[in-house]
Amino acid sequence: MKNFTKIIFALLALVTIVSCGDKRTRSVQYMPDMYVAVPYEPNSVNGLTDTINGSNLKPVLGTIARGQVPYEYPNTLEAYDVAKTTLKSPLETTAKNLDNGKKMYGIYCATCHGDKGDGNGVLVQREKFSGIPKYNDAARAITQGSIYHVIMYGKGIMGSHASQLTTKERWQVVQYVLKLKEDLK
Repeated sequence: MKNFTKIIFALLALVTIVSCGDKRTRSVQYMPDMYVAVPYEPNSVNGLTDTINGSNLKPVLGTIARGQVPYEYPNTLEAYDVAKTTLKSPLETTAKNLDNGKKMYGIYCATCHGDKGDGNGVLVQREKFSGIPKYNDAARAITQGSIYHVIMYGKGIMGSHASQLTTKERWQVVQYVLKLKEDLK
């Protein structure tokens, strides 16, 4: 019993000495791995970065993000004409697809093209852009392929919206634009 009392007294003395030390410096580290973390370089392999570009490693050429579908038409006028005549939607025209197409159109397209596809969106009304054509212009003769190609790469003053919309959402917007074109007649 005497030894037990001596051990308890020694532990209390040790805790008192440690806790009463300099408050500005750490004297005892309970779990040193939590105080001193091992640094890792993000996006690197074994701490190595891309020595050619001096930046993080790039994905392998031809890598496609999960859930994405490659688009085989390049950004040229010839490819636009080919896409206009040959590219068709893989989605069925359903109420669900049209509803989501309407929602995406309202977010990304209506500010310029207008809610009805008449080229009279908010930005046109505020005179930020001009010359946005109607979907039913005879000179344009838009098709599924031409709409999809323009969403992918943009045309004229319109930029690409490929990064904002998934493949499925792009085709849903195409279906909704064709519906707006029919409604304008």
